[in-house]
Amino acid sequence: MNKFSRVLLALPLVAVCFSAASAQEMASSSAIPKVLQIQREFLKPGKSGMAHEKTESAFIQALTRAKWPTHYIAMTSLSGKSRALFLTSYPSFEAWEKDGAAADKNASLSAALDRANMVDGELLDSQDQGLFILQEEMSLRPKADLSAMRFMEISTYHVRPGHGKEWAEAVKLVKAAYEKGVPDSHWGMFMQKYGGNGDTYLVLTSHKSLAEIDRGFAEDKQFVAAMGEDGMKKLSELVANCVESSQHQLFAFSGPMSYAQDDWIKSDPAFWKPKASTPAAPKAPADAKKAKP
Repeated sequence: MNKFSRVLLALPLVAVCFSAASAQEMASSSAIPKVLQIQREFLKPGKSGMAHEKTESAFIQALTRAKWPTHYIAMTSLSGKSRALFLTSYPSFEAWEKDGAAADKNASLSAALDRANMVDGELLDSQDQGLFILQEEMSLRPKADLSAMRFMEISTYHVRPGHGKEWAEAVKLVKAAYEKGVPDSHWGMFMQKYGGNGDTYLVLTSHKSLAEIDRGFAEDKQFVAAMGEDGMKKLSELVANCVESSQHQLFAFSGPMSYAQDDWIKSDPAFWKPKASTPAAPKAPADAKKAKP
């Protein structure tokens, strides 16, 4: 569980177990995304792993042939149901619309993506997608380059209707304590705009290795010291009042299923370079798979 998430989850239960947020880097090659599209594919039993990588390779090859400018990151679940996530970044909703419209106008790309969707669909139990917007004031030093990252913690918080101010105040307290007590802490926060319940927030924390999660527990005392006894009490009350529910999941980045930008591939071709395979077919932008770019 990422350190920001452990703080908020633990508060209603025990006001002593906290940790500092570790590095969160999210986005395209040089900018934090203002709009983040997340597609989820829930796999049928036994259909993950290499079987899914093979069908996903068709999408990557189709986009590569088209020299498509919009890239996406793939991750596979290490907790919860077997599923894959595909994250695509956009500077605006207008850019998202234009990307989908351009893909629809490209007849050869659209045909290849449609074929890929049919084949890939045989492995899926279900799929959905959501659109999220960056909460800059609730994020702490998010970075753009994820090329060296291998794991991602994603925590989802459902805030009680009408309690948005308390949530903002709680996050402000946590952020200030991390800045003071753990200067290297980072995270990115996004609010769901479409595709789910209202008042839903995501906290994303990336890691080069899972050893960073182990180290995070050692930083709890620094956070508690920065908060102080009164601050901890106030934070506990705020979270108990405003957070309706939370969920915390761990994912591993998947190089073979990501349509990574060239600089990422050059930085670590063994991980990010698409693997040669005999594809069944390619993936699509804007609705369901057509949303990938």
